[in-house]
Amino acid sequence: MIRVYQYNKCSSCRKAVKWLEEKGVAFEDIAIKDQQPSRGELAEMLKIQDGNIRKLFNTSGMDYRSMGLKDKLAGMSEDEAFDLLQSNGMLVKRPFVIGDGVGLLGFKEELWADALLK
Repeated sequence: MIRVYQYNKCSSCRKAVKWLEEKGVAFEDIAIKDQQPSRGELAEMLKIQDGNIRKLFNTSGMDYRSMGLKDKLAGMSEDEAFDLLQSNGMLVKRPFVIGDGVGLLGFKEELWADALLK
């Protein structure tokens, strides 16, 4: 079963959850403000995203901008980036979907269909 970290006030997250329900895809719904992805999940997603740590961040979010992460991220170690992502769920790109061989960030219907409707 896939795990879907999402924020219920995020329109992309609401669309994604609705899509999953309509397609009958079983998932565990996790409120990202209350529980952030584990280090293992972040590491797995990083591999799926070809090692691009920036893709794990919600770069359009207020927290990302207020912390000046655009300029700081390039100089951070993977551990430092993971610490940030685990300390504040609003920094994580969402929806964040992880499961058996599946790792999706954001909601793009075509990518989701390819990954989840096999």
